[in-house]
Amino acid sequence: MRVLHVYKTYYPDSVGGIEQVLLQLTRGLQVHGVENRIFTLSPQAQPAVLQRPEGAVYRYPITLDVASNAMSWSAMRGFAQQLAWADVVHYQFPWPFADLLHLLHRTYLQNKATVVTYQSDVVRQRHLLRLYRPLMTRFLNTVDAVVATSPGYIATSTVLQTLAKPVHMVPNGLDETTLPPAPAERLAHWRQQCGEGFFLFVGVLRYYKGLHTLVEAARGFAGQIVLAGDGPEQASLAAQIKALGLTNIKLLGHVDDADKRALLQLARAFVFPSHLRSEAFGMSLVEAAMQAKPLISCEIGSGTSYVNEHGVTGIVVPPEDPAALRAAMQDLLENTAGAARMGDAARQRYVQLFTGAHMAQAYHQIYQALLEGKKF
Repeated sequence: MRVLHVYKTYYPDSVGGIEQVLLQLTRGLQVHGVENRIFTLSPQAQPAVLQRPEGAVYRYPITLDVASNAMSWSAMRGFAQQLAWADVVHYQFPWPFADLLHLLHRTYLQNKATVVTYQSDVVRQRHLLRLYRPLMTRFLNTVDAVVATSPGYIATSTVLQTLAKPVHMVPNGLDETTLPPAPAERLAHWRQQCGEGFFLFVGVLRYYKGLHTLVEAARGFAGQIVLAGDGPEQASLAAQIKALGLTNIKLLGHVDDADKRALLQLARAFVFPSHLRSEAFGMSLVEAAMQAKPLISCEIGSGTSYVNEHGVTGIVVPPEDPAALRAAMQDLLENTAGAARMGDAARQRYVQLFTGAHMAQAYHQIYQALLEGKKF
């Protein structure tokens, strides 16, 4: 079975949640005998083909990028060439240019199985969504199967609720063997820099991560907070920390996987204050659950509350509520036994629902069913 995975960005050009999902899925599918290719765009696209352990990455130069929708003229021809190779085409949504590619190449898609993983609603570009909606609706209704990543997102997405076909659910997954363990020297380094028992956030510092609320919640909090990662909001967060005169919060900047594992091992709990539905799942929550850390997240009607089950694996608070966020951190700081119990439950939930093997097996079954002519 040959599967073409389609998304606007991929390693090494970008690092994010969907890129991580694609990496985990392609590696997991190899166990089932699947040959993978990844179709993506790149600012440089040199070399045009990258040979990676999970499969060949075919990169096409970006011609235009409007509202985070990268497009490429050369990718039009390249997509047709890739379709000649593939048995299954698997899109990661949203990427409007992929919708257009799909609809323009319908004749090439005969006898191919087509699957969409609906990772997120279009949240930020609401005005452009009015123009995009007809293309989006037609695309989603012409693929063979639409898959969401959590029950909550299916229930709260107006797009998924109005589709003329059933929506299936496969959670995003993570294989812990693909993340390097923390070397002893990294543990020692971060123990010296940050101590132990702090409250940790790791991720790209984006507008929807709610980190301004976490900084505000640090005022009057008795514990320590560590923010690891870089991104567009880094300067404004540094300015906010300085303006408030906070001494119990560290902004570390970029960390690699080994550093991330070390920080997770040293942390008391993981804090994920995303406040907008652009945060559709939260792979960082899965990473923390894998490490048996209790979780704190916000109720935003997305998959974050599926990963973090309130009162079981951690605490779910209202978005943009510094007092509630502070109280949740204080609770886990003071209640050592309760924090440990929630961390163990988070690990158990990861093993039951969110491994890379579970995700790959579920998608392989969908591919097989579609290729055998079964309707979804």
